[in-house]
Amino acid sequence: MNLLLLHDDDFDSKDTVRLADDRARHAREVLRVRAGDQLRVGRLGGRVGSAEVLCNSKEAVELRVTLDSDPPRRPGIDLLLAMPRPKALKRLLPAIASMGIDRVVLLNAARVEKSYFDAQALSAATVERLFDLGLEQGRDTIRPQLTVERRFRPYVEDQLPEATAGATCVVAHPGASDDEAPSLDGPRLVLAVGPEGGWIPFELDLLTEAGFQKMSLGVRPLRTEVAIPALIGATGRLRGV
Repeated sequence: MNLLLLHDDDFDSKDTVRLADDRARHAREVLRVRAGDQLRVGRLGGRVGSAEVLCNSKEAVELRVTLDSDPPRRPGIDLLLAMPRPKALKRLLPAIASMGIDRVVLLNAARVEKSYFDAQALSAATVERLFDLGLEQGRDTIRPQLTVERRFRPYVEDQLPEATAGATCVVAHPGASDDEAPSLDGPRLVLAVGPEGGWIPFELDLLTEAGFQKMSLGVRPLRTEVAIPALIGATGRLRGV
């Protein structure tokens, strides 16, 4: 935990916090805090700063909080992601939050098992908990926005053009040509990552018609949890960020 994430209902007053849950246990047992120690903290949806430990008892950890800095600058990336396996999704959501992704659309595709959409990992409470783990890792406070789309073609044809207006759009595909790198002008980037079996030709055609440029990460198909950071790193180099 690189940052202790605070929620609105943790505050007893404007600058004092009382924790009595797993965060208090972590502070007590892992960080071994004592009165007077300083912790790095952030308020969900708000600023980051530090906190002085006022009291560390079996019942609670009490803090005096100073929030004096903005969270990290965001890279301006949205993610269009074919619904992964539930176990992979549980690993991906913290990573997505830690990388500062703004929006995530979990999308159906031909090579996605329909049962994935019924997974417990998609419950609001689970998604928030997993995002918060990533925020603590990345010292951030802004959760990504997540939506689920079960119908590929209606979403891509009817909603995606408006959702990506003014953005540079890239679709990852191992069969894409390496001859020409995509043009990545503009402050906002939308990345489309398919299922581990890849997009089918029909899906690729619809995405390219919607303005997505194909990009290859090499000839080897990658697992989703590998492809996402690799794609962000590759496009970041091309963007010079």
